[in-house]
Amino acid sequence: MSVDRILLTNDDGIDAVGLRALYDTLSKSYDVVTVAPTTDRSSIGRVLSDDVGVTDHELGYAVDGTPVDCVVAGLDALAPDVDCVVAGCNEGANLGSYVLGRSGTVSAAVEAAFFGVPTLAASMYVPGDEDWWRTELEPEQFDHAARATRFLVDNAVGGGAFESVDYLNVNAPLAEDDSAPMRVTTPSDWYGMTAERDGDGRLSFADPIWGRMTAADVPDSVGTDRRAVIDGEISVSPLTVPHGTVENGALGDLAARYSEEGERAP
Repeated sequence: MSVDRILLTNDDGIDAVGLRALYDTLSKSYDVVTVAPTTDRSSIGRVLSDDVGVTDHELGYAVDGTPVDCVVAGLDALAPDVDCVVAGCNEGANLGSYVLGRSGTVSAAVEAAFFGVPTLAASMYVPGDEDWWRTELEPEQFDHAARATRFLVDNAVGGGAFESVDYLNVNAPLAEDDSAPMRVTTPSDWYGMTAERDGDGRLSFADPIWGRMTAADVPDSVGTDRRAVIDGEISVSPLTVPHGTVENGALGDLAARYSEEGERAP
């Protein structure tokens, strides 16, 4: 299939610099209609609202809701004739299996995949400590992410990549070098979330991976998404929805046993 019109969304909000970077790059060749949240709705997953307000915006539509609200509204009402969905570019990486269900950016891509539309989620790794999110970013720092997204829209959608894939999770490094190679990856399965309870009845949560995001410390091997961005590469993880199931003999035996015991129950 060919791409003429793109639905662009994100979770950082319609005025985010990362979304504008993608819009400016993609709109050079495609008709891009933006349907994005009015404000930052990061790390909200696939939350869906009952109803939301929508207003016209210079880039398309601003929706007072979640990224998933934007995708459903865009594909079913505001721009149902698009050929492709792009979510991003997120200010911060979305790496690892455990992030896929939490990220608003990736959740938007997952939702679009259920509509049967080829979709890319694009994010950019911002190096630093746990306060990396305070970094003020300039549009040109998204150049690797924007260039890779444009390349994949140009070539992957009509090139057979989506015959067995529902969406691509793209993570690019900050554009500090002239170029960055691209690597096909799998999401890291490393998990280290912690919870701590204090004496005042409060719980605090921490993700220690951000303190280990250096070439020497990152716990992932070559071929994973997290290692790729640390090594200065653009990570592309080809993913599917819904979550797959596998044949499980032990569970099948339990189901049979339950059925038999149920028949004997008084």
